[in-house]
Amino acid sequence: MSTSTKMSLPAEWDDDERMNFLFSEFKENREVNTLDWDSKMDFWTSLITKSCRSRGSVCVNLQDLNKTFRRKEKCPLGLPTVLQSMARSGKLQRESEFAASVDSGWLSWGMGLLLVKPLKWTFSTLLGSSRVPLEESFVVIELVKEKASELLKAYRSSELSNSSVLSFQELCTLSADICADESTLCMALLQLQRDKQVIVSIHEGEKIVKFSQPGQDRVSPVNDVDIGIHQLQRSEKLLGERVEKLGVEAEKCKDEARLLLREGKKSQALRCLRGRKRVEKKADTLFAKLEIIRGILDRIAQSQTDKMVIQAYQAGVSALRLSLKDVTVERAENLVDQIQELCDTQDEVNQTLSNDMDMDALEEELKSLLDDTQPDTAPVLPKVPSDRLPQNTPGSDLLSSLPAVPQGPLTITDEQLEEELNNLTLTESGLPTRFL
Repeated sequence: MSTSTKMSLPAEWDDDERMNFLFSEFKENREVNTLDWDSKMDFWTSLITKSCRSRGSVCVNLQDLNKTFRRKEKCPLGLPTVLQSMARSGKLQRESEFAASVDSGWLSWGMGLLLVKPLKWTFSTLLGSSRVPLEESFVVIELVKEKASELLKAYRSSELSNSSVLSFQELCTLSADICADESTLCMALLQLQRDKQVIVSIHEGEKIVKFSQPGQDRVSPVNDVDIGIHQLQRSEKLLGERVEKLGVEAEKCKDEARLLLREGKKSQALRCLRGRKRVEKKADTLFAKLEIIRGILDRIAQSQTDKMVIQAYQAGVSALRLSLKDVTVERAENLVDQIQELCDTQDEVNQTLSNDMDMDALEEELKSLLDDTQPDTAPVLPKVPSDRLPQNTPGSDLLSSLPAVPQGPLTITDEQLEEELNNLTLTESGLPTRFL
């Protein structure tokens, strides 16, 4: 097997009995033994895909498969049936049909595709033949999608992503570690074009590829601006390389002049210096033109940025207009009035609650004042006479004649005091009558 060093073979590859079954023809009727038929089909389908992936290829043909899976001088007899089954299930597609289904102008690419006349497969299918042309190239859909995804990722992560349009040669350099050959790159580009992520076209005999930019669902058509930018970038690259070469040439003239001067060849050294001056002057002229081109590219980039800003402004204006669609000055004034009315009502409620709190405080203070004005429980004493008592009262003891001092609390009233006063009759000596 030619690719045994690149691809690990399945475990049963050394089992003669198993491999004899797998290398045999398929039964004409699958229903005779469905389990065996499906087992053999799954084995070869998986192995074909694995083989292509190990080679880094997205295309396969019967001739290569026979060489790849040759075992003990025998080739698998059921491979044509496997290819037919994979094609019917959409796992394979003829290379010519795959390309034509994407772009009818695919022949103008000149990518060196392996093509067989499309009618060969068509006639064999219509006639019911199981024969598959040995050189008929098929695209493994699973693998070409993988390559397309890798290529797009490599572009967007590279310095070339600053430019939406690349030359085909630039893309070949970029994809050197992804696509094994030009045909594989071609298939990956066709898949990306089918996915609306690239457009491949030819301008003035040069193949150019335009990629979609981040945020875009699909790539936009190639226009005059894209072509102009691509030409400017190409000129910038060529001028930059030319300026660099002139710088190297000027340094070479300087070194040569120094060597001639050491050898005493002054006139020859002067000629070298004159040549260096001419080279430096030419380099300065080209560098000035290079700066102009770079300035133009910067302006174009800025214009693209300005365009994006303007589009963002326009989107913002549209969104703002929609958001204010039902908003009017009258409605706004009405809302403000309602808010002010609610605020006034809230202030009144707050004021009322504040007054209630003051009344409660006043009630408490009034109650404390009423408590302070209640009559004392102390007894009311009789009025003390203001006249002087006689010093000597014959025949009686003055102290003993006085009434007893009350011991308990007195509850005498004003009427009782009035009566007591009426009973007190003062004599001329100033003593009550009962003391006489």
